[in-house]
Parts: sequence; C-alpha cells; structure tokens
Amino acid sequence: MPTDQPASSMNPLHTLRFDNRYRTLPASLHVDVTPQPLAAPRTLAARSDDCLALLGLSPDEVSDAALLEAFSGEQLLPGMAPLAQKYTGHQFGVYNPDLGDGRGLLLGEVMLPDGSRRDLHLKGAGKTPFSRMGDGRAVLRSSIREFLASEALAALGISTTRALCVISSDEPVYRETRETGAMLLRVARTHVRFGHFEYLHHSDQLDVLPQLLDYVIDLHLPALHDAEDPARELFRTAVHRTAHMIAGWQNAGFAHGVMNSDNMSLLGETFDYGPYGFLDAFEPGFICNHSDWQGRYAFNRQPEIGLWNLNCLAHGFSTLMRREHLVQALQEYEEAFHNQYLALLRARLGLTQPHEQDAELIGDLLGLMSADRADYTRSFRGLCEFDRHSLATPAQDEFRDTTAFRGWATRYAARLAQEDSQDDARAAAMRAANPKYVLRNYLADTAIRQAQAGDFSEVMRLHRLLRTPFAEQPAMQDYAALPPDWGRHLEISCSS
Repeated sequence: MPTDQPASSMNPLHTLRFDNRYRTLPASLHVDVTPQPLAAPRTLAARSDDCLALLGLSPDEVSDAALLEAFSGEQLLPGMAPLAQKYTGHQFGVYNPDLGDGRGLLLGEVMLPDGSRRDLHLKGAGKTPFSRMGDGRAVLRSSIREFLASEALAALGISTTRALCVISSDEPVYRETRETGAMLLRVARTHVRFGHFEYLHHSDQLDVLPQLLDYVIDLHLPALHDAEDPARELFRTAVHRTAHMIAGWQNAGFAHGVMNSDNMSLLGETFDYGPYGFLDAFEPGFICNHSDWQGRYAFNRQPEIGLWNLNCLAHGFSTLMRREHLVQALQEYEEAFHNQYLALLRARLGLTQPHEQDAELIGDLLGLMSADRADYTRSFRGLCEFDRHSLATPAQDEFRDTTAFRGWATRYAARLAQEDSQDDARAAAMRAANPKYVLRNYLADTAIRQAQAGDFSEVMRLHRLLRTPFAEQPAMQDYAALPPDWGRHLEISCSS
C-alpha cells in the first residue's frame, strides 16, 4: 500500500456529513484537542472496504491516498471537530476517577444516508489532558490486532465497533521495547461508555446526567422517548444488549481480556480491543491477558463481569430512575444471557426445537472438550458432518477419550432423532453457525511480525479470510489448522 502522496482533489471522503452533537453537551464531558500526526512517511497498513461501505461510501472510489489524507491527523475533513472525552470507570474492580481519552480523539459524528449515525474516532492521535503519564500514541501491533478483531467479530455476527484503517509510521513509540507507531480509525455507533454515567454520578454532576441520557436516546433510540420511563428503558436496553454481546463472545470462544467498566459501550458493542484471544484448546478458565494475574477477566467469568459492570452503570442511573426498577432490570440479565447463549449453541448443534435437556447435552460436550483440551472451533466445525446413524464425524479426532465422546454422540444422535433431523439440511445450517476460521493468536502474531518488517500483505490476507469465516475457502485450509507449538501459549499484554 502506498505511502503519503497527494489524494485526488475530489476525495469522496469529503462528502461525509458531520453532525457533532456530543460537543453540545456540557464542557465537563469533553476537551477540544487537535490531532498530532505521526512523522512522515506514513503508510496505509490496512483498510476495510466493508467498513467504508457501512459509511455509505463506494470502496472502489476511495483510494489509499484518500484515506491517508483524511485519517493521518495531518488535516481534517470538512465538518470534523475533534475532541477528547472525559469519563471514569472501574479498572480491575477499582474505581479510577482519572480516566478519559488519553490517546484517541472523537473526530466527529457522521450522518448516514439511512438516518443512522457513526462516530469516527482516531486512536493514537497524540497527547490529551487525560493522557496522564502516557505519550498519547498507539503502536502498530495493537492497532493491527484491533483492526483484525473488530472486522472478524462483525463477520461472526457479534455486536462490535468497527475499524476502517490502520496507518503506520516510521516514528518510534516506546513501550516495553521500541515499537512502530500507528493510528487506527475506529467506527462506532457511539463512544458513550458505562464510564460516562459513572463519571457524572461520582463527581456529583447530577444535573448533567439527564442531558447525557437525552443525547443517547435522541440519536440512537428515539422510540424510547415515547416510553413511560425513558431512563428505565434505556437501562434495560443496556442490560439486554450487554447480555447478548457477551453470549456472542462465549459462543465464539472469544475472551476480551480487559472488561473494565470504561471499556463497556452503552449500546452493547464490543469495545476497546486489547489483549483479547480466541480459544484454541477449550479451557474455561482461559486468561488471555498476562497482566490479569488474578484471572478476574478469565473466559468463564465474562458473563458475571458483565453483570458486575452493569451494577456500576446502575449507580450512574440511580438518580434517573427508581431503585426497584434498577434492580428489576439487573435481574433480567441472567435470563437474557442464558437464553441467547443457549439459542446460539443450539444452532451450533443444528437443533431447531428447544428441549429441556439441551443445556445438559451442551454442558456435557463442553465438559468433554475441557477434559481433553479439544480445539473449540474445530470440534464444532467437525460436528457439521455428523452422521446420526453411524455416529461418524471429523470432530471425534479432536478428543483423546473417544469412548466418552462416542457416548455423548449417541445421546446427540437420539436428540436429533427427536426432530427427525436430516443430515444434509442440518449440515448446511450448522456450517452457517460454526466458523471454520477464527483469529487465532498465532495467526495475528505472524501477520504483525511481517507488518513490523514493512510487509502488510499477511494482515490483508487474514482480513479477507475472516470476512467470510463460515465459508470453506479451499485455498486457505492451512489457516484452520491447529496452532503450532510456539503459538499455543502466546502472552498478550495491555500495552498499546
């Protein structure tokens, strides 16, 4: 991809229409900050044409040079008005009043042709008043990881922020070692976090809370204004969307890694990718962040942490609605999560008619996977080719205890017989629910190593692969293989 060069004078990105309503909120919630561009030469390391199309733009008409011009921080598109947001939150269970956009800027809010909106947020744009001791920069490693994961989760059908492009520079950034500097353009429905409401509540800005509430409802959920209690319905929406998002994570075998309350979107989008990881061998207690030495954000704790964070959000809503309504909404979380998670796993097993024994059947399969450290993605994908008469399936190869697996397969076949399930039709439906390809850490690591050497081809190859994770893609079979020994226990840190 090209380095800095003049873009067309008819840059189609100039047609984006901005309506920057967040900056009309009280000044305590934001500070004007101008992006600080990385040193030239700058290179477009990655781009998502799907994300461009989401903004109503034709990818064929938007050149790499146009993206570099618009999102390198060197100049602003017409209508952009960058700012850093102020919020707080609970980090590893401890309230931190000093948070805010320390290395990213909300460039502006874009109005789309269908009437919806998207925030454009530039990560790595330099210091802000909330940078504390940080340099305000992002590194190529973490920027590529967020780019790939954002677009991969979207293709899996999980609610997420998106990533439009990554821009790399020769400017060094120092973390544990010297790293390559980069910027990432994130696209989200909103950047309002649980931490925004926490901030206003804990700093006694109670008169501002209704204004933030109205901002979210006006722009994203206007139908709630007709509700008897709009605040109650917005909080219930946050509860249910969070439950569904995390059910999607658990179903996909995705561990977020840093579920601090400031990393939780009010609209239930996967937010602020850091040391995430997809499961290889099924390990319920999988910890993807080597800084999380207590395992607070282990894979199997994500559902309960989602509820814990919603309790933090409830404090922010406590002056906006009645306490009993907050409690009632929080009590809806567990059922919302359980129902969604069970529905997703039923689909993975090709079950179309709910049965009271399904939870036990699914739980026993996961127990076998855990005991044998069976590969999570390959096991489910192999079950797509299950013959309920002979019990034959490629999934059996993922298990050491073949006798135990065959016992489970006998029960599974009996369950399918209850629906008179036909193998061919079920297999097709299951292939649409069980990805063949996921963003394994070793795949991301390989792409990042090449990118740090100036070769971005593997990043874009992975991106193309993960756009259609359910398709067979015969030429890409190697990407569905088990990770090599060196790639089984990679440590990922919060450092960005």
